[in-house]
Amino acid sequence: MTEPRIAVLLPCYNEEAAIAQTVAGFRAALPTATIYVYDNNSKDRTVEVARAAGAVVRSERMQGKGNVVRRMFADVDADIYVMADGDATYDAEAAPQLVQRLIDEQLDMVVGSRVTQHDAAYRRGHVMGNKLLTGMLAKLFGRSFTDILSGYRVFSRRFVKSFPVLSGGFEIETEISVHALELRMPVGEVETRYFARPEGSASKLSTYSDGFRILNTIVTLYRIERPLLFFGAIGGLLAFLALVLGIPLAITYYHTHLVPRLPTAIMATGLIILAALCFFAGLILDTVVRGRREVRRLAYLGHPAPGD
Repeated sequence: MTEPRIAVLLPCYNEEAAIAQTVAGFRAALPTATIYVYDNNSKDRTVEVARAAGAVVRSERMQGKGNVVRRMFADVDADIYVMADGDATYDAEAAPQLVQRLIDEQLDMVVGSRVTQHDAAYRRGHVMGNKLLTGMLAKLFGRSFTDILSGYRVFSRRFVKSFPVLSGGFEIETEISVHALELRMPVGEVETRYFARPEGSASKLSTYSDGFRILNTIVTLYRIERPLLFFGAIGGLLAFLALVLGIPLAITYYHTHLVPRLPTAIMATGLIILAALCFFAGLILDTVVRGRREVRRLAYLGHPAPGD
């Protein structure tokens, strides 16, 4: 059996203090892998340090992690992809376990679920936000992961080459999770240690602004992937308001054959029309989404499973 080609993908921005340690860790854990560092307009010596550590260094000028992931997935050719941030917070020693599980169970993605005992590594605001967003994703899409925001993931080739990256920033992990859930891919999770950043390395994730962007991404993806439920819910709300306004008018008309509040009657009629339009818009878009999903599924099936 041919040894699978493994690529380690490390997106980074201003990680001079951590990138050498990250590259060395993954080189020791996966000695046959090719390690790629994708620099995203760093203003320090990240590129020089990464190159000196033996990584293949490439650049993406469009700012944002999602833009970097899009470039990495498009450019790098491999059988198995290991993605982690270049900040030395993820446990490189766990990489062989994640890769082996992907191969043994023929999975398309294995998520490194973060576990830490250090508050400095995983801030409470991030923990609470992660739990909230993870729970919301489970409610909207029926199932989820325990850590949807983890940047430590192992992918099959067929996942990477069928994934049309649309996100530009830190919401990319959410988009990756929804892509796997919607195509019903076989996936798994493995608990991995999560470390505090080395001195001189700072988090680029903003608890509130990036959290809002992630929340907005979940709602947007729900609208795109489940339009019948999304627009049906809006239509149902409009229809309910129309009934609240219209029933008293109907009762009055039944007893007096008069419509005393004509503007209210017009509003109720308009709400019913809008509710019907929402329902039919959702129905039409649902048909379009099914066609899109079939095309993505066929692109996914065009590549062999891991280990084949």
